[in-house]
Amino acid sequence: MRHVTLIDVFEHPITQKYIKRSGMAHAIACAYHAFKLSHQYNVETDTATKAAFLHDIGHYTWYRNGQWDYELYKENDIHAIKGSERAHKLLIRLGEHPKKAKEIALAILFHTDSYLPGGRLQLNPLQHVVALADEADEEPGGNHHYRKISDEQARQQLQRLDQQIDQLQNVAQGY
Repeated sequence: MRHVTLIDVFEHPITQKYIKRSGMAHAIACAYHAFKLSHQYNVETDTATKAAFLHDIGHYTWYRNGQWDYELYKENDIHAIKGSERAHKLLIRLGEHPKKAKEIALAILFHTDSYLPGGRLQLNPLQHVVALADEADEEPGGNHHYRKISDEQARQQLQRLDQQIDQLQNVAQGY
């Protein structure tokens, strides 16, 4: 049984603040991609979907002269580092198992290597799934962060994904 659902995560004020800022529609799309990819890479689905949903929780808004500056973002952003810490703290507060919260935080930390100077990461399967889920929903110039979704649509999509995860876990446990 899961300690924390995607809806639990969605409804928390920290998620509302930071995931809305970085793109709720993108976060949900990534969670769905991770759900599908988790089967292919033999990764625990609940962990993969939470990590993909939260992967951009560390984004900062990079503006210059009142306008979003994508180049400034690309040069200076460390959202994976900030997001890893923020997601871990959020999940622990929500009652997530500490081991799972750490796995999710590390997957968020390693979902991109953009903050590493010329580095290339060796990813475990969960981290690879989250990186692939993010890549699957990317749009040029960071436009994937600006797609809109209503709170009600977001809630419905996450409830549906929670139900799919629960069904998978029930089947795996023989229920």
